[in-house]
Amino acid sequence: MANVLPIEKRTDVVKHLVEGASVRATSRLTDVSLPTVLSTLVRVGAGCDNLHNLLVRDLDIREIQLDEIWSYVQKKQARVTAEDPAEFGDAYAYLAMARTKKLLIAYRVGKRDEANTRAFVADLRARLVTIPELSTDGWQSYPVAVGQSFGGAVDHAVIHKDYSKKGRREGPADHRYEPPRDPFITKKTAHGAPNLDRASTSHVERANLTVRMHVRRFTRLCNGFSKKIENHRAAVSLHVAWYNFCRVHESLRVTPAMEAGITDHVWSVQELVERALAAEPCAPPEPKKLAPPAPAPGEKQGGARELPNGKGWLRALPGGKGKPSEAPRAPTPPAAPPARAGTEESPPQPLPPPGTQLDLFAWRPRERQLSLFPDG
Repeated sequence: MANVLPIEKRTDVVKHLVEGASVRATSRLTDVSLPTVLSTLVRVGAGCDNLHNLLVRDLDIREIQLDEIWSYVQKKQARVTAEDPAEFGDAYAYLAMARTKKLLIAYRVGKRDEANTRAFVADLRARLVTIPELSTDGWQSYPVAVGQSFGGAVDHAVIHKDYSKKGRREGPADHRYEPPRDPFITKKTAHGAPNLDRASTSHVERANLTVRMHVRRFTRLCNGFSKKIENHRAAVSLHVAWYNFCRVHESLRVTPAMEAGITDHVWSVQELVERALAAEPCAPPEPKKLAPPAPAPGEKQGGARELPNGKGWLRALPGGKGKPSEAPRAPTPPAAPPARAGTEESPPQPLPPPGTQLDLFAWRPRERQLSLFPDG
């Protein structure tokens, strides 16, 4: 008889892992050996990745926020040597979350570089069917990646946060926990016409806190880091699936997957484990043509026309009454001063007829005498 862990034990292991327990603590609490806990994590994590590719696609979501959360594999980046494998050091988890539905739409684990940023944004693009309004931080690879994946069918706002040391209070304050606030956040348009008043990354940053509280490998200042990149990716896949399908959101009172219309009930952890272990390998979705977003309640549908060669859409945006420009204007030239009383200018002399030879030597300046004491 094969030594297979019962489904109840696997569920118990996963319950501890998704609630923030470390691998060794899970082994002690469930009375399961450490290698079995790790193998269960990797198998269930791979199945959760297949479930995500199968179910999280063709989404009609308008407002999406993107961010990265830092962790590391084996050792921190400052201690990585040339002989170490490429996966050692920094391991960022890219997350894309729907602002109102709280659904984690796309994720990716890897270095914080241009290649992983492009792959992450391309995966997000393939799961959407509506022109989105993206909000990202000031990471320089986002505008290029968004432009290549979405073309002209996107509204992209960049929220830049100034963590410089200028204006900090006196004393050895740590800039990671006490950033300056004058000004701290600036918003600008990168693509399209996003609503800068609603542009924000606060919601996905709150989701980052949930990741750190529920995945031991992301807890700061502890020894719960990953030793292999495969285990790290499996932990992220497991958390995303549990967050989307099993965890009831406090403000929505349903799971994000129910809010997005992907499922009609709250999944139990055992259902998630069973579906993940039975899931067939599934490739990520292919990009589909994006349609303009539906108008908000009470607004009329704006005109839209698709541009040729897949270059996006030409859309009529609501509004049209812009604010007056705050750019500095050129000063108005001063008006000529009024003529003083008692002074009269003589009429200009008529020009000579055409063809008249002028005697330059006979020219003399006209004498003009100023009256210091005008009559009257």
